Amino acid sequence: MIYVILLMDRPGTADLRVQVRPEHRAYLAQLADRMAFAGPLTSEDGQTTVGSLLAIDFPSRAAVDAWLKDEPFTKAGGYEAPVVHVFNNMWPQKVGFPPT
Repeated sequence: MIYVILLMDRPGTADLRVQVRPEHRAYLAQLADRMAFAGPLTSEDGQTTVGSLLAIDFPSRAAVDAWLKDEPFTKAGGYEAPVVHVFNNMWPQKVGFPPT
């Protein structure tokens, strides 16, 4: 089942995000074969990261919660409370989107 996970950064954690990013990316990479999409959310300037949006296949909500508990930004206190929902993809994925 695909779960969408919205993770908003706590205010004032920009430096923490930069420090923890390598560990965060390595942790995400462990689920690459189960990931529908993942990436940072930014402010209107397109540069300032304000959180993350992930869509990952997990067997249960309990598995999501266990994974989030060990997620590096979560462990470092970088995120506010996560918002998690089951996601039913009703639209085909676009390869190479957005166009370059």
